[in-house]
Amino acid sequence: VPQRKSMLPPEPGTVEVEHLLDKPVLLTLLRDTPVYRRSTRDLVLGTLPAGAKVSLAGLSHDALRVRGRSRQGELFGWIAKVDVVPPDPQLFTDLQKLHERQQEVEALIEAKQIALGMTADEVMASLGKPDRQSSKLSTAGQQQVLEYVVYDRVPQYNTTLDSFGRPVQTVVYVKVETGSLSVTLKDNVVESIEETKGNPL
Repeated sequence: VPQRKSMLPPEPGTVEVEHLLDKPVLLTLLRDTPVYRRSTRDLVLGTLPAGAKVSLAGLSHDALRVRGRSRQGELFGWIAKVDVVPPDPQLFTDLQKLHERQQEVEALIEAKQIALGMTADEVMASLGKPDRQSSKLSTAGQQQVLEYVVYDRVPQYNTTLDSFGRPVQTVVYVKVETGSLSVTLKDNVVESIEETKGNPL
């Protein structure tokens, strides 16, 4: 069953992580734990029992946004980080880094740019479908090359005469191939980007 996402915007200083996860991260409560409306822990929504499993939805520097079930039904809100046992001590740090990486990738895609470390899907989301692509499987792993033709809009000026015999200059922009971009991925991660300038021979 797909996880239901919150319709509320994230609070300042907090990170929503559900959309970053391939599967839910379950945490175990150490004690009876109050659930608050906001990360600042201002209003108690209810209490979850010790030992209960909760699903991680967001985090701040000292609080977690979780989904859990109490005797009164489902609770969705914020708890203190110290009230849970993470399955991995690095979990919260890794999720913060994952969130920061996604923000950087989204900014690159918005600007139609790419960078080392991106995946093939992220490159194509930024630059579109490649003009050519090839792949090779070896003992070193899977290598994939995406090739893009680089175009520029070059002005062409034409001079004609108007109905009164006076010269009139018009400009038309023509799409001209000016180079190529070759993106090499190893195991679906960009490891090199090569750009070639100049018209092809």
